[in-house]
Amino acid sequence: MANTFILASASPARYALLHSAGIEPVVMVSDVDEDELSAALGPCTPEELVAALAEAKAADIADRVHDALVLGCDSMFEMDGRVWGKPEGPGEAAERIRAMRGHCGTLHTGHHLIDVASGQTGSIVVSTTVHFGPMSDAEVDAYVATGEPLRVAGSFTLDGRSAPFIDGVTGDHTNVIGLSLPGLRDLLAGMGRSITDLWTPPED
Repeated sequence: MANTFILASASPARYALLHSAGIEPVVMVSDVDEDELSAALGPCTPEELVAALAEAKAADIADRVHDALVLGCDSMFEMDGRVWGKPEGPGEAAERIRAMRGHCGTLHTGHHLIDVASGQTGSIVVSTTVHFGPMSDAEVDAYVATGEPLRVAGSFTLDGRSAPFIDGVTGDHTNVIGLSLPGLRDLLAGMGRSITDLWTPPED
């Protein structure tokens, strides 16, 4: 059994999601240049892109450690054939949010798990449809001013200030927050493990 579970991501939302599920990961941020890798991949589907980025992030950290489970993740938002990662700035974030309101899009998250000790790997892409409600221009501007949409793929969060403007999701809601907990469960099961193996022991 691996002694350490490593999250190869700087995302506070992913860490908080794992923490809420009883898992305390060690956070290590990869040195993967996402723009460079995306360019090297050439034309590909959003699912292929997030899978490749998640694998690269996990592999980068796995090369530095021993006897650990390493999880890499990457998310992209797709709407009307356009694929969005994090916005470049407030103007782009506001433009995206105005385009999304009243419509729906799909959040794709790639997950790649590596057991460094055994060499086992597993990969899965989980896609969730997000249904956006109405949002006035003033509300868009107020939301962008918080800075929250600048830090996340698609410029929205299900567990933050934009939550009141999301009417619902079709699929796994944890995937929209940052990573799919059922997806992680399945990756671990594929390695003969249980997600309960990662739980932090209860305090006495």
